[in-house]
Amino acid sequence: MDITDRSVVRAPDFPLDPNNLPFGRTFSPNMFLMDYDEERGWHNPRIVPFGPLSLSPATMVFHYGQEIFEGLKAFRHPDGSVHIFRPDRNAARFNRSARRMSMPEIPESVQLEAMRALVAVDREWVPPTPGALYIRPTMIATQESLGVSPSTQYLYFIITGPTGPYFRTAGKTLRIMIARDWVRAAPGGTGAAKTGGNYAASLLARKIARDHGCAEALWLDAVERRHVEEVGAMNIMFVLDGVVTTPPTSGTILEGVTRESIGVLCKELGIPFVQRAIHIEEIIQGLEAGDCTEVFGCGTAAVVAPVGELVDILPDGSERVYKVGDGSEGPVARKLREVLTGIQFGTHPDTHGWLVRV
Repeated sequence: MDITDRSVVRAPDFPLDPNNLPFGRTFSPNMFLMDYDEERGWHNPRIVPFGPLSLSPATMVFHYGQEIFEGLKAFRHPDGSVHIFRPDRNAARFNRSARRMSMPEIPESVQLEAMRALVAVDREWVPPTPGALYIRPTMIATQESLGVSPSTQYLYFIITGPTGPYFRTAGKTLRIMIARDWVRAAPGGTGAAKTGGNYAASLLARKIARDHGCAEALWLDAVERRHVEEVGAMNIMFVLDGVVTTPPTSGTILEGVTRESIGVLCKELGIPFVQRAIHIEEIIQGLEAGDCTEVFGCGTAAVVAPVGELVDILPDGSERVYKVGDGSEGPVARKLREVLTGIQFGTHPDTHGWLVRV
């Protein structure tokens, strides 16, 4: 792929302090763009200064929601080098999302080259530990039409931005609410695709969770409202009788790259790991009996996010609160977080070839 480079190389004019970089608020000075139409396929790859996109009000993404995206990170190592964590897995998932949303796939090699080229241009925007450069590849339908059908034109773009920790909890655990009245995704739907509509559907429950002092909502299945699925925009894991237990991915659960990585690390560290269906009643009973000793979410943005309280909102609006362990981060979550972030930040050996140097 021959990328046209119209980038503006500009170093930050302020300190990249991870403690003062809220997630998704600061953006690097350049972006990658590439166009698609049915006659030419993917064409015109280019790096240009970050700025607004000009789109007609009739652009199909606004009306029928053909949009997918990914999220991954680049990290600065102690020697100053920059590495992207497992971009091949995000590129593969991007294409799975594209197939589900009737959008054209992009060869994984093209996606990887685009990410590496853009991060290389803006490498000065990669903050030190514990910060990272967040990378957001996105595809939108750009045909101007109000007919209900897949678009014939698309725009693929990548933007990046320096960020610090996702949850600003100062080492505290999260409080999460069981979402009993709302569902994130249903069987046969788009839950396994990383598309904006899934996140839009989650916002009301998340707002209500925030009203109850919770950081996120814990999603249950759409059919029985019993099977645990995800927490917020993360995969969810429980330590049950010493076994790290997580729901199996399906058409309603996103196949998380961090989730997959944790499964590999558990095997290496000798921590029992299993994927199986989990009922919310099992979790509540396990918390009451002490058999469920840890709960944590995992995802690109938050990495490993320990949960200290599970909140159930009763019909009368009152709360029933279940404490997880002693309310602090447990030893399993701590170990997995330390090893995973150690690999990402270059302080722990990368024995799997997960890091791609820029």
